[in-house]
Amino acid sequence: MSHFTRFRQLPQETEATATEDLPPDSSPENLPEHAPDGAVEAEAENEGTDTGTAPPGGWRHRHPAAARAVAWTTTALAGALVLVTLLLPNDPARLTPAEFARIPVEGIAGAALLLLLPRTARRMAAVLAGAGLGLLALLDLLDIGFVEVLGRGFNVVFDWALLGDGASFLQDSIGRAGTIGVEIAAVLLVLALLVLPALAVLRLSNLMARHGARATGTTLVLGTAWVVSSALGVQIAGAPVASRSTSDLVQARVDGVNATLKDERTFAKEAANDPYHHTPGSRLLTGLRGKDVIFTFIESYGRSAVQDPLMAPGVDAVLAKGTKRLRAAGYSARSGWLTSATYGGSSWLGHSTFLSGLWIDNQQRYRTVTAGDHLTLTSAFKRTGAWRTVGIMPGVTKSWPEGTFYGLDHVYDSRELGYKGPKFSWSTMPDQYSLAAFERLEHGKPHDKPLMSEIILTSSHNPWAPLPRTIGWDKVGDGSVYNSIEKAGKHPVDVWQQTDKVRTEYGKSIQYSLNSLISYVEKYGNKNTVLVFLGDHQPVAKVSGDHASRDVPVAVVAHDPDVLKRISDWGWTPGLNPGHQAPVWRMDAFRNRFLSAYGSHPGPAPSR
Repeated sequence: MSHFTRFRQLPQETEATATEDLPPDSSPENLPEHAPDGAVEAEAENEGTDTGTAPPGGWRHRHPAAARAVAWTTTALAGALVLVTLLLPNDPARLTPAEFARIPVEGIAGAALLLLLPRTARRMAAVLAGAGLGLLALLDLLDIGFVEVLGRGFNVVFDWALLGDGASFLQDSIGRAGTIGVEIAAVLLVLALLVLPALAVLRLSNLMARHGARATGTTLVLGTAWVVSSALGVQIAGAPVASRSTSDLVQARVDGVNATLKDERTFAKEAANDPYHHTPGSRLLTGLRGKDVIFTFIESYGRSAVQDPLMAPGVDAVLAKGTKRLRAAGYSARSGWLTSATYGGSSWLGHSTFLSGLWIDNQQRYRTVTAGDHLTLTSAFKRTGAWRTVGIMPGVTKSWPEGTFYGLDHVYDSRELGYKGPKFSWSTMPDQYSLAAFERLEHGKPHDKPLMSEIILTSSHNPWAPLPRTIGWDKVGDGSVYNSIEKAGKHPVDVWQQTDKVRTEYGKSIQYSLNSLISYVEKYGNKNTVLVFLGDHQPVAKVSGDHASRDVPVAVVAHDPDVLKRISDWGWTPGLNPGHQAPVWRMDAFRNRFLSAYGSHPGPAPSR
């Protein structure tokens, strides 16, 4: 053991030295002086582990250059990860290199704090800070996803339930096996976001503890650079160099939670203040007595479908031809625009906004209104006692208690429509079949009262592949005929590989839904038919674009001229296709305008 005669003492640092957590046989006193410098330096650079110098004979001792490279690379990756989580924007439009070439003030403040803390407190603070950064990064990614699909950020109070809906949609689109794979990947991503930033901050904090003087100087330099950049307004590609984005996002989330809780109380009062709440049935909808009124929502039928250069030609041709076909059958139409409360999805928010006359743009508002007795268009028909009210809901696959709130005498969900054919991705059945089932189950039967119907058409639901096609009404049957049509259709994965393909197939789906509805009125309508149809929201941004409006077309079709005469002052465009200059109303304005136009009067019955 003569070669263990002299020893080299590692340099002493401030609070944390290179002897932290050294195993007994690897302390500096037991290291030979002539041990290769790389072995000691490599371990000294392995700052994130606090394990000290590797015992002689370890891989770091045998491969000092590789050990240094691994240590430096790991430290660089840790720094990059922390920087990315600090600067990650929550808007997909801001995902540019310039966003990550900034100085985050939170990183400077965090470094200063870690330099001041004792060892145990420093480690705890590092782990908590890293986990917090990971959680914020997760929320930023959810924001990005929600903006892409729904045109709004993720609400931390009530949007968690929508993740389950997203999983159900994936299963309908890519199958159970693919969905399980996506879910596993999502779970691994969440775990990585919570664990890796914590380890990264811990590693960097240990590095700063070992090199306290250099870390303090670097922190002061960066802090000075931040202050100067902030004072001078220095920018890189439009992004300020002095960043405080993490603090701003945290504050925005706190403000969002407070606003959500406040909004719940405010909305409850708004929903209770309904001018038609006490109006008796005898004073409601007197101008439509004896008419069969059909309210139809066409999934994702937005302004983009009729005005986008790629999709509009085909859709506009269907609307123009449909206007002529209906006119030949004795019908007239007027159309306009409504601004939906939702975008890209959450169709029930658009439905409830249109029917209730309240702006319902989040799940909490939806729950509040459907738990009460606010008057909707459909429940107004029921209150009169003059109509039988039914719902055709092919997208509903389980119990739907909201049917009572909407005043529907009977709801036909996907289980009651008698469909024996295949699903078309998310859509449980083709629109033409839904309308044929409506004719068979309700409209075509004799009734002692006229019908008021709410029909949801789902064939134009994302992902728009495979698509059904229009067939003869006498061939619809129980839906088995669609087996061959579904098999011949396109696969969602193939369609979604290119944006133009997605947009093209979306346009075709809208054409199919419109053709089905127009053909139904043409074949089964009568002199008492009144049809109100509209889109519930615009399609996702991949189809409608990053800056699309929330406008959707709406049309009123009637055989009786007096029905349209009552809305002549609305300024709507003749025909099924609203003009560019047609009025644009918020969707929640429609209920009161419709009730007023057709003879409803607010307030209680006059006293006698």
